[in-house]
Amino acid sequence: MVSASNRIALFIDGANLYATSRSLGFDLDYRRLLKEFEGRGTLVRAFYYTAVIEDQEYSSIRPLIDWLDYNGFMVVTKATKEFFDASGRRKVKGNMDIELAVDAMEMAERLDEMVLFTGDGNFRSLVEAVQRRGVRVTVVSTISIQPPMIADELRRQADVFVDLVELQARVGRNPPERPPPPDRGEPRLPHFMPRGSSTRRSGEGSSGS
Repeated sequence: MVSASNRIALFIDGANLYATSRSLGFDLDYRRLLKEFEGRGTLVRAFYYTAVIEDQEYSSIRPLIDWLDYNGFMVVTKATKEFFDASGRRKVKGNMDIELAVDAMEMAERLDEMVLFTGDGNFRSLVEAVQRRGVRVTVVSTISIQPPMIADELRRQADVFVDLVELQARVGRNPPERPPPPDRGEPRLPHFMPRGSSTRRSGEGSSGS
């Protein structure tokens, strides 16, 4: 039986989750994903993290970022940084690990469960730190492909590991469907987000990946 006293927050590594769902051959329906976890307790926050390329005239991810921002997710973005490696090749860097970790540690005292959508082994230390504060940690990624999308050390550290393929029927988008367009007018804030709350962002006016 689901307990309403189970306080949950979602922390989504946007680029990692996108790569994981595509590797499994389906697209996520973020409306269904939100409802799935609203049904598991009291959803306190749903964070979505992504780095963006600011100088792009158009980003294909902009409709998704706008929709998430209007429909219950707290979108945290920052601009990517360009650099050249030792061979003179142009590289783009956009790591959101620190932003996610800071938010998770700040939220820990108000949570019973943290659901982390990533397979990045760099988050193992964060998971351990949150667990020391008495928070259960569920990690969502996949071991259904080879090589697995989740680092072994992260999977072992988690209290619960959920393979994303097991959620496909409940959070996947049917192939003929299109992503919902951004809502117009006033944002429709869900019950768990007071109107006075604000979304902390780095790199305003940007889109995500």
